[in-house]
Amino acid sequence: MSGARTQAVEVAVALHWDGERAPRVTAKGRGEVAARIVALAREHQVPIDQEPGLVEVLAEVDLGEQIPDKLFVAIAQVIAFAYTVRGELPARLRERHPELGRR
Repeated sequence: MSGARTQAVEVAVALHWDGERAPRVTAKGRGEVAARIVALAREHQVPIDQEPGLVEVLAEVDLGEQIPDKLFVAIAQVIAFAYTVRGELPARLRERHPELGRR
């Protein structure tokens, strides 16, 4: 983006949530790797939440591992943020409450 300020990305962590089990860490890195993770997320229109303290804790989770229980509430808020940004609802919520999809 021309004219847009870019800030160096120090740490990035990507999560995957299947809607059933706890989210798991699918990518993480520092420096150039972090910048690439963020670039790919933007390229694929994946919402990005920038919470430095949370990212540092998530960076300690091994690749492929589920997030620890102590992060469930924080990550639930991130997932809710992502759905809100996209204007979507999780599939299970739509199935259980079809009236939510009607406006």
